[in-house]
Amino acid sequence: MITAQVVKELRERTGAGMMDCKKALTETDGDVEKAIEVLRERGLAAAAKKSGRVASEGLVETYLSEDKKSGAIVEVNCETDFVSANEGFLALVKNVAKKAEATNATEIEAFTNEKYNETDGTIKDAVTALIAKLGENMSVRRFKKFTAPKGVVESYIHGGGRIAVLIALNCEKESDELAGIAKDLAMQVAAANPLFLDRTQVDVEELDKERQIYKVQAMNEGKPENIAEKMVEGRIQKYLKETCLLEQVWIRNSDYTITKYLNEKSKEIGAEIKVASFVRFEKGEGIEKKEENFAEEVQRQMEQSK
Repeated sequence: MITAQVVKELRERTGAGMMDCKKALTETDGDVEKAIEVLRERGLAAAAKKSGRVASEGLVETYLSEDKKSGAIVEVNCETDFVSANEGFLALVKNVAKKAEATNATEIEAFTNEKYNETDGTIKDAVTALIAKLGENMSVRRFKKFTAPKGVVESYIHGGGRIAVLIALNCEKESDELAGIAKDLAMQVAAANPLFLDRTQVDVEELDKERQIYKVQAMNEGKPENIAEKMVEGRIQKYLKETCLLEQVWIRNSDYTITKYLNEKSKEIGAEIKVASFVRFEKGEGIEKKEENFAEEVQRQMEQSK
């Protein structure tokens, strides 16, 4: 019988996952030493030992269905830009994006437990195998999938995989122009980084927090309270115009807001074009990256390649 204590001991000695430890112990009739060998052979022990390292490099990638009615965006992280340029890592990222377009999962855990292909098991298994091969921690951090049965899904990637955008437009009338319009808007999102579609999506608490910050700023500038209040409202309007996509100035023509641009294109097509959803991923955003000496990093890479 495989006890919880034995599984715990194996986990502590190898750093491998609980289920992997349990499987290895079952296969070796509870022999811990043999189970360690099994885990090492599969690369699971080595991979787990690397799981504590910060993986803030990597790539963001998108994948669109052939008819552009659905699409997905993913972020897959690794530790260094050396590995992010590796052919094996690039292939993994592209395939994960393709899998994301086909998935019905909404949570990352469920998604990474889906099949990667017929020979490599799950997506999580494929990542673990590449960790063992390349010697760096990696993870599929996040994904989003959009569908637009009446409209189009489009994407834009900037900086060789540093920033990626996925956007879905709805339109009752089919038009070859929709993809180009969606691409324009995806580029807008990449460049201007809107936080919301329009004012209805702005969180009231977030807005109140901005008001308080602006008021303190104005008071610190020595402005009377009544003047400060007016300044606050002016700054709030500016904040909304900068953070709401539909109110932003179009990057390709400063005479247009995005709303004006969409209205004009809607008239040309003969049907209203609406932004259904958009998302912008920037590689490593929100991850606290450990500062490393570049020479030491190169040395580590050289040692790993021996």
